[in-house]
Amino acid sequence: MNGPLSQPTPFDGTRSGLVGRQSERALLERLLDQAAGGQGNALVISGGAGIGKSALLTWTRDSATRRNMTVLTALGVESESRMPFAGLHQLLLPLRRHAHRLEPGQRRALRSAFDGQGTVPDLFSVALATLELLTECAAQAPVLAVADDTQWLDRPSADVLAFVARRVAADPVLVLSASRTGHPDPLRSSGLSELALHPLESTAARALLATSAPHLTQAQHSLILSQSAGNPLALVELPKTLTRPNAPAGQPRDLLPLNERLELAFGIRYTDLPADSRTLLLAASADTSCDLPQLLRAAAIAAGAPVGTTALQPAVDQSLIGPDTLRVHFRHPLIRSAVYTRATVAERLAIHAALSVVLETEPDRQVWHRAAATLGTDEDVVSDLEAFAARARPRGAVTIAVTALERGSDLTAAPARRTSLLLRAAELASELGERRAAAELVRRSDATLMSPEGRGRLAVVQEIIAPGEMLDQARVRALLEAARAAQAGGHPDLAAELLWRAASRCWWGNLHPDLRTVVADAVHHLSLTPGAPRTLAIQAYALPHTHGSSVLTRMATLTPDRSDADVMRFLGGAALILGDFHTASTYMGVAAETCRSQGRLALLARTLGAGSWGRIWTGDWDRARSESEEAATLAKETGETFWATSANTNLAMLAALRGEHDIALTLAQDAQDSLNVSGVRFLLHSIQQVRAVAAIGTGRYEEAYDILRRLFDPSEATFHEMRWWVAPDLADAAAHTGRQEEARIVLAGLEPLAGRLSSPMIHMCLQYTQAVLAEDEDAEVRFKQALAGDPGRWPPYRARLLLAHSRRLRRQRRTVESRAPLREARDIFDTLGAPYWSDHTRELLRSAGESSTQRPPAARDRLSPQELQIATLAATGLTNRQISQRLYLSHRTIGSHLYRIFPKLGITTRTQLADTLNASEPSD
Repeated sequence: MNGPLSQPTPFDGTRSGLVGRQSERALLERLLDQAAGGQGNALVISGGAGIGKSALLTWTRDSATRRNMTVLTALGVESESRMPFAGLHQLLLPLRRHAHRLEPGQRRALRSAFDGQGTVPDLFSVALATLELLTECAAQAPVLAVADDTQWLDRPSADVLAFVARRVAADPVLVLSASRTGHPDPLRSSGLSELALHPLESTAARALLATSAPHLTQAQHSLILSQSAGNPLALVELPKTLTRPNAPAGQPRDLLPLNERLELAFGIRYTDLPADSRTLLLAASADTSCDLPQLLRAAAIAAGAPVGTTALQPAVDQSLIGPDTLRVHFRHPLIRSAVYTRATVAERLAIHAALSVVLETEPDRQVWHRAAATLGTDEDVVSDLEAFAARARPRGAVTIAVTALERGSDLTAAPARRTSLLLRAAELASELGERRAAAELVRRSDATLMSPEGRGRLAVVQEIIAPGEMLDQARVRALLEAARAAQAGGHPDLAAELLWRAASRCWWGNLHPDLRTVVADAVHHLSLTPGAPRTLAIQAYALPHTHGSSVLTRMATLTPDRSDADVMRFLGGAALILGDFHTASTYMGVAAETCRSQGRLALLARTLGAGSWGRIWTGDWDRARSESEEAATLAKETGETFWATSANTNLAMLAALRGEHDIALTLAQDAQDSLNVSGVRFLLHSIQQVRAVAAIGTGRYEEAYDILRRLFDPSEATFHEMRWWVAPDLADAAAHTGRQEEARIVLAGLEPLAGRLSSPMIHMCLQYTQAVLAEDEDAEVRFKQALAGDPGRWPPYRARLLLAHSRRLRRQRRTVESRAPLREARDIFDTLGAPYWSDHTRELLRSAGESSTQRPPAARDRLSPQELQIATLAATGLTNRQISQRLYLSHRTIGSHLYRIFPKLGITTRTQLADTLNASEPSD
């Protein structure tokens, strides 16, 4: 071509300024101002095709530029949606010169993500590196990060962007994205604020139409206003169907949906183009990421004749593409869609075949065109799609790997291979928590064609995506049978996984002892390694009261691999359900740190939540609260709804124990309402315990007793073998309602259980209840034994036991003697951070004739859970960067938090943190 491409008429009628959208612009101006002032935010703009999302983003970019902000952009492109991190590469490309500011590991993570070379990073390492890079650059100038058409972003890029968007509140960064409604989009489902764009109001619509089509007659003007329904793109494009030379008679097709009317308008213009222009645009519509030379070559191959750059101008004249001499840029995604759908099947097959030739040096892109050019089956293409999936998964592109395997299943002629591909795709989809997609893949597979190993893997997938009723004993038997078949087929790890899931069902659902015995015995029948961590966990979960002592004894002799998160998690879980909460918290804490270092955030959420339950009862409330908060957040981010509910149950229990009764009851109800698995008796049991503890805290002892008593009724849905853990609560409620004898009958099985199960929790509960429920003549001895024994090492229980002891002393008119246990109880409650109980104990002391001044607020009471977590980590000597890597926040966010923490604590340096957090003001 001898000269530059000529410019068409402005496409959207808004080049001189955005028409309408005053309220939306005001919101975006406010967000820009806040970002410039250091308060970050994120917003998803959603709406139908042509509603003005891109125009609003363009206006915002211009406004940010005038503020001297750094503006980054990425555009979702359908042909790149299968390329891992393609969108993220677009977004961060202008910042490549700043990469030296990152730590070496983070630089490697981004480099590996973009070029696929070196050690494959996990998704969250890439996300954290992206967050650090953005916040580093934002320290120089506020950043606006804009992603348009995010419904077509590759999934890894979308996940990274959502991760970043949730973590920029303390940084001068604004993340904006635009998404077309009606399409799945991870950003829209990530909990970010959303701005839904609606049609233009009448005045703005008239103004835009007058600008874009000033020569319409009044009748045509009214017709277009009616047909466009306030859609800006329609206001610009539909008039061209009236003024187009040789247009067919009649008016716009008002019976068609608006999008189809627009596509029809674009399609008519495409049809009018010369043949070489049509072929070139078809090539571009099939792969918008190709540059112009690649598209010209593909068009020539498909046409069987040379295609030159002169083919561009007719499309520019028709306002279908922009005047770009490097790429073919469609002026709107609907144009690309119109071009592709207007072509015949033969034309599409030919253009994809041509593109596969052009892209022969880029196998990850080529394979998709080979697949699209295949009519029928092609086993070689299937193999290439499998290889692509194998490369994509380790890079965090699990969704893309699923798509590749699913497409491969469509192209194979072998039914067994098709089922194998669908099963593998379902496994990957279940890893992502994409339960509906996984279920559809499973539905399309044929279990009769699977090997015993395949059927075992299918059973694991079904446990993840459709756990069904936890009380379903047939499901457990099916898992057992699958485990036996897997073991017979030479797959011991799969057999152990299936048996572990069967044992987990037994525990969560409190299934019948006969079935649980079969599960526990299967450990020997399947020849699982005796004493292996998972074997011990299976035995503990299946029959804790039978195998508990032997499991705890065996665990005490182990030297586990502390670098293996799964090993530590199995051992921690076993210790937890056997009531060895101190060991459980230690093991789960180690497992959590390994999960952090490996970027396994879904597993981290589960591990933190489980470990926090034990910390509640051992008195480590600050850590339990911060880790439960973190677990709930991570579980939501990773789609682990069940574990988010579990973490929120922890928080409900903490609130109840601290005396925050209304908060506890609200959280408990929310947890019950959000429980998405039926028959999970232990969680239902725990939620009821929260309500009972809250009732005790407000003096509603009858209500508390009734709640707790029902937990021991086998006919209740909350009946669970861990009911013995609530024995202290039942004893306290009974002592206040005169129902000690009834409680002794209810708890009659506790002492025999303690005789055969060396569970620290069970032994503590026994000594506690024996003291609180003792007859007067035995009470003094029982209280001394309990306070010197197991309850003395469990601060929450020791404090409550001291209250019970003082209450008995006061009833015996030994008022002076009652002061000592009240003082100690007060100090424990102060240390735990239970202000309600601290105040209550001070009142009791005053009634016993001893004044007790109000303790100044502890450090924990002045900080949020996240601030407390950060302060605690900083107090250990960790740097901001080290803390940021542990908590998946930017190091500048950590710095901002510490900047606010120091004044709250009345300190000025990090060296003062440890002493301040550990300080306990003396009580008088």
